[in-house]
Amino acid sequence: MRQFGNWLYNTFWANWMRRILTLLGLAAAGVLLWVFLPPIGAPESCASGVEKHGGECIGVNGSGYDFGTPEIREVARAIAKENEKFVGDKPHVTVALMLPLQPDIAAERVQLRSEIQGAYLAQYRSNRNESTPLMRLVLANPGDGYAQQAAVVDQLGEMSRDKSDNLRAVTGFNLSLDATEKAISRLTNELHIPVLASRVSADELANPEKSTGKVPYPGLARIIPTNRQQADALASFHGRLKDEDTVLVKDTRPHDIYNDSLAKAFSRTEPGPPGPKDQPFESPSITDPGDTGNDFTLIAQNICQSSARYVYFAGRPVHLRLFALKLADVQCKGKKYTIVSGSGSATLNRYMKGDDWAKLRGGDSKEPIVTVQYAAPGHPAAWDTELGREGAAKKRPDYFTEPQKELRELRLLIGRGSAGHIGDVRLDDSRTMLVHDGVRTIAKAVLLANAQTEGTVPPLKRVSDMWQRIEATNRVVGTSGLICLTNAGNAYDKPVAVVELNPTTKKLEFVGIGWPKGKPQPADCRVPSGTG
Repeated sequence: MRQFGNWLYNTFWANWMRRILTLLGLAAAGVLLWVFLPPIGAPESCASGVEKHGGECIGVNGSGYDFGTPEIREVARAIAKENEKFVGDKPHVTVALMLPLQPDIAAERVQLRSEIQGAYLAQYRSNRNESTPLMRLVLANPGDGYAQQAAVVDQLGEMSRDKSDNLRAVTGFNLSLDATEKAISRLTNELHIPVLASRVSADELANPEKSTGKVPYPGLARIIPTNRQQADALASFHGRLKDEDTVLVKDTRPHDIYNDSLAKAFSRTEPGPPGPKDQPFESPSITDPGDTGNDFTLIAQNICQSSARYVYFAGRPVHLRLFALKLADVQCKGKKYTIVSGSGSATLNRYMKGDDWAKLRGGDSKEPIVTVQYAAPGHPAAWDTELGREGAAKKRPDYFTEPQKELRELRLLIGRGSAGHIGDVRLDDSRTMLVHDGVRTIAKAVLLANAQTEGTVPPLKRVSDMWQRIEATNRVVGTSGLICLTNAGNAYDKPVAVVELNPTTKKLEFVGIGWPKGKPQPADCRVPSGTG
């Protein structure tokens, strides 16, 4: 009996001990899970400063993260190396490049690489050519179509207040959308962070000249001509086409400021007989053609019966390619067309497919049925070609010779490979050139802000105040042209490269220079009074 009692006693306590140990084990495991796993509902981390939201990695990073886009991996690592090994803990400012960093379409991933390469090459040059503080570059992903920009703007605001970051400017902005406008508005109005828009061309994303009321975007500068300025430059280049010779095809999709602004810029009335009525269409998105092909066939048939030979196209590259092909399909009375569009068409050649070229050529036709011209913010052949036209005996103006020298230095840097492996660098789509020039303009503003106190980190407002000083002696020599800014922060009479997509050579070819004012910039890039 006593043995049975001992057995019962031992079994009872053994079971309890096992339960206690089990509970302790579960508790310990829970502690480990709590320490090493995020709480339920917390976003997953993609990298330092970047979290996953809605399937996208949203946030700010300058330590080499490629945001899941292999095309930018090499240049992202080069940026990290520059930030960590060259800048390190030395006095520095941070510049953020804000762009959607996870595009679905291959052509957009390549153009994204071009833009980041331009920013990095400018960072590399500025850190070796300018006085301190040095420049740290970070990539900021606001999501597809800038849809998640609010969270990223929050991060950038914190970085502007953090003395270890010293964020002093945000640049990039390659899509003129409502969400882009919200980001720029909050950065400038609420957070007072200087913004330099290098790619967006919509007139609505620019401060008006001679404004008597509240400035919409205090602290905003832009180095790309607006859509209106591009249209003026194209009109000057073509000698003011008559309305009866032109027709406007425009995308009416809501919330796309670029399309709307370009349509307004192309909608002008010249003396003489009126032209054909506008031909609207509505696309489903920036990159989805949807059923627009059916609309384009009908539009092409209407244009065929009109007197128009020049077609102004206010739309995105995906839809421009499809429209050009449909217009070539409707071969009418031997007519040949020139489609004219804005700077958003700079990467049209990357959307072209194998047999597209033959369709635009019209088979065995001696001349292409359809050619596409657009206003590019720059082209690598511009300065060499224009200088050749000037003639050897004639004194060559600074607005040609200085950009030519700047472009030569950029090409040498790329050719030597001293900036590291950053992938294949292409200049013909102007994206590398323009973003490079934008970051160089920011470096110039920081340098001017520190004119009396070299080496310190200037306050935010001091940097944005310097936009007004960038002209004349303090002009920025860009690869895309001389940059002189008005008091509203807009580029004054900056040259536009007229570029043509040649179906015969399958290349983007430089045609000539157009000037928004109808004549070249003033000597030494001085901005005249009464600018507007």
